[in-house]
Amino acid sequence: MTTPMKKICYIIAMRAEAQPLTEHFALRHAPDFFAPLPCQLYRGTVGEAEIYVVHNGRQHDRDLIGCEAAAITTMAAIERLRPDIVISSGTCGAWQRYGAEVGRVYLGSGVMFHDRRVPGDNEWATQGLGNYPVWQGTAALAQRLGMATGKVTTGSSFDMTAEEEAIIDQNGGRLKEMEGAAVGFVCSLFSTPLLLVKAVTNLRDAETDDMETFQTNLRRASTALMEANAKIVEELVKNKSNAITK
Repeated sequence: MTTPMKKICYIIAMRAEAQPLTEHFALRHAPDFFAPLPCQLYRGTVGEAEIYVVHNGRQHDRDLIGCEAAAITTMAAIERLRPDIVISSGTCGAWQRYGAEVGRVYLGSGVMFHDRRVPGDNEWATQGLGNYPVWQGTAALAQRLGMATGKVTTGSSFDMTAEEEAIIDQNGGRLKEMEGAAVGFVCSLFSTPLLLVKAVTNLRDAETDDMETFQTNLRRASTALMEANAKIVEELVKNKSNAITK
């Protein structure tokens, strides 16, 4: 059967990525909701739907990024909020040779790890890479909104080795970031649908690709991300074809 999408939960790593969305929807901060965990909840409503934005929080006065923080945040959010869909939203690196440009927003057509090198048989190789399912409505949503799609790959470092880039290429990766597959792993355990929304901050095959470039482009990408997510939420809330099949 199908049920309407009544609870939409965003999982976001950095406060700078989350803030435009929380301000746009005038979400209320519930600072102690996940205590003692550092993740932070913002909540509100759009139409008849509840909207949650959960970002990883901070430790030692720095945003918590990466797979461990994303997994903890996602598990806490699913257990406490029971959302109909989880949206992993954030910034990413991409490649000019595949048509990417700074500020462009993509929906993830798939998600996997690119830095897990587990020797052994196919079962272990699959567990290493992940290749977790994404929400079945992703392609149709991208078409309705005129958005591009691309496979998301996740690693625990901002940079990458030549071997990791080869794994990305071999598996059709187009968007490189640090949280999506960890979110996907937890969603797969709970059978919670996952949508990935990623905005490009840096081009991996550009002449300059470093943390300074990332910081320079972060505001632009975060604004583009907010604009895309506003359209996505409106579409998810209003369109009955987005009902979750259970």
